[in-house]
Amino acid sequence: MNLEQLRGFVEVARLGHFTRASEHLHLAQPSLSRQISTLERELGAELFHRARGHIGLTAAGEALLPRAQRMLAESDAIREEMAELAGLRRGRVRLGAPPTLCISLVAEAISTFHAAHPGVDLHLTESGSRLLVDQLAVGAVDIALITESEGPPPSGFSLTRMPLLTEELVVVSAASEPPVSTSSIMSLHHLATLPLIALDETYELRATTDAAFRSAGLTPTVVLEGAEMDALLRFVERGVGVAVVPAMVLLDQPALRSVRISHPMMRRTVSLAHRADVTPAVAVAAIRHVIIGTAAEVARRDPAITSLLD
Repeated sequence: MNLEQLRGFVEVARLGHFTRASEHLHLAQPSLSRQISTLERELGAELFHRARGHIGLTAAGEALLPRAQRMLAESDAIREEMAELAGLRRGRVRLGAPPTLCISLVAEAISTFHAAHPGVDLHLTESGSRLLVDQLAVGAVDIALITESEGPPPSGFSLTRMPLLTEELVVVSAASEPPVSTSSIMSLHHLATLPLIALDETYELRATTDAAFRSAGLTPTVVLEGAEMDALLRFVERGVGVAVVPAMVLLDQPALRSVRISHPMMRRTVSLAHRADVTPAVAVAAIRHVIIGTAAEVARRDPAITSLLD
């Protein structure tokens, strides 16, 4: 059993098709088929149910898949670390983060990291926390910023989390318009009366906001629904309505003003996560250090953001 065989097995399992897997691996299909057959012979078990137009995992294949993914992730980490020992002149970091963090904390951290290590390749996966946990599980990202709302990690998968900060969800409005509140803190009842621009339902932030309104027995006055974060902020700037966003989103946004919300559900915890069973490569450890420092610095700028770092 070797890594090439395991990589071929994982790709066939992921794509459910030998031809597509061989194309993705830049390998002739007969060669891939021989690799899988050899692997099955060495393990003494069939790994796939082979039917016309469909490839499915057997019980042995289901048992092997998470172990193979872990072995490949560890192999990639070793390869990256060996390539990076000469002062981080090269390497790769695959970072994952929700969209609301990409336009704030992540943008600042990546700017700092790239200035210090311009030879390191950076790949950013922008997705919700639940999907990012899945990406960590299969080794598709090396490290991720996630929020508290995601569920437990997949079985057979251990996650190391470092809480970085808590931030309040705030009401934002156009700075060019009259203030939506005479106080620095707004009640949920007041918010329900204002024209609200709602994020797309795929955002976990949207689920948190909806749950807060339901818990208070309130129905928000939604004037626009389904916006992505960048578009939502533009609509607010144009005076279409107000929106509920994490406090960090307001950093370097002079065209917007914010009001804090007096409701315990309107806050979230941001953590940095990576697989516990894979040693972070040198470049990953370096960007982790930068993100931690950036989070601490960001928390000093806004009373609605609280650092959880010692």
